[in-house]
Amino acid sequence: MPSGGRCPDCGSAALVEESHYSQSQLVCSDCGCVVTEGALTTTFSDEGTLREVTYSRSTGENEQVSRSEQRGLHRVRDLCRVLQLPSTFEDTAVAYYQQAYQHSGIRAARLQKKEVLVGCCVLITCRQHNWPLTMGTICTLLYADLDVFSGTYMQIVKLLGLDVPSLCLTDLVKTYCGSFRLFQASASVPAKYVEDKEKMLSRTLQLVELADETWLVTGRHPLPVITAATFLAWQSLKPSDRLTCSLARFCKLANVDLPYPASSRLQELLAVLLRMAEQLAWLQVLKLDKRSVVKHIGDLLQHRHTLLHKAFREGTAGVEAQKELQEQGQGQGQGKEMGSSSLDLPEGKRPASPALLLPPCMLKPPKRVCSTPPVSTVTGDENISDSEIEQYLRTPQEVRDFQRAQAARQAATSGPNPP
Repeated sequence: MPSGGRCPDCGSAALVEESHYSQSQLVCSDCGCVVTEGALTTTFSDEGTLREVTYSRSTGENEQVSRSEQRGLHRVRDLCRVLQLPSTFEDTAVAYYQQAYQHSGIRAARLQKKEVLVGCCVLITCRQHNWPLTMGTICTLLYADLDVFSGTYMQIVKLLGLDVPSLCLTDLVKTYCGSFRLFQASASVPAKYVEDKEKMLSRTLQLVELADETWLVTGRHPLPVITAATFLAWQSLKPSDRLTCSLARFCKLANVDLPYPASSRLQELLAVLLRMAEQLAWLQVLKLDKRSVVKHIGDLLQHRHTLLHKAFREGTAGVEAQKELQEQGQGQGQGKEMGSSSLDLPEGKRPASPALLLPPCMLKPPKRVCSTPPVSTVTGDENISDSEIEQYLRTPQEVRDFQRAQAARQAATSGPNPP
């Protein structure tokens, strides 16, 4: 230490350094005053004079990271490494976590929400880099509740003002189907149930696109639709061995959870395939049902666009076209020539019109509970009190008539009783 330093108590310049455990202290040899202690860092002014300062007086205390934030940052890095994400993703997720933690609402949140915040930052990073990752996957890894996770995710996106693109349906299909354990033979998966991954993925994508074109995906959770499409694609590749397998057993073999609405989405997909099969000439004579139509999914998907155009009509376009044909037929032959040209149908009948291509919520709207109107007990014969009668008087003539009637009533009640 420089000799210019002096003790603040006695003013002596005899200052010596003494080691106290791992920290060096500057002590006055005359009075024993400890001039500096706990020297961990210095400021620029102290470095000029080589004077040590304590940690509490340095700028390091303001940059201290809380234990909860440190734990969250470690969790973000661990989750990125478990998912095998690139290092740039890890840095971005850590930066988002630090920005979110600066808000008082996040710092004061419960521990459950802070745990979910880790997954939200990782999911936002993956979505921004078009990395196929589902919310359900992160919830499974973090043992988090899906409702809490989705609510926190929307809050963080709005709080930080981030632009997060939605996950493409094709990428979601690839990611979700890639987790199925049906591509390698094992003790739990028989050989006849093992399928090539690329073939199964290609047909699943075609079925999901068909479901999207027929309004089966709009406004719904995509996983039940993808599960149903994957099941049909898997069955159609080897129908002789797999038609007896149910959807529940398929999910158990693939080691995935069976979403509750998947059975309903499966029935809707089969109904669309049956409508398309009615338009193919070589399938009309087979009288297909929802079980046997699975064998011909490959042919139906090959001519998908043409069959959809024939099997369904969009909105009211088909109705208007049909009315024009009826008017033309009535003007030419009063319906007889019309009957002979419409596939020789009997007179008075016309061919069945294609079904409307509308969302299921419009084809089968939910039943609304009609509330019964309250029963009125007013009959019109009730007596009107004197305080309410004034509300019904409109003109001066009505007021005079009312006063005259009141006077006559009083005269009649106050008169002598007859003998």
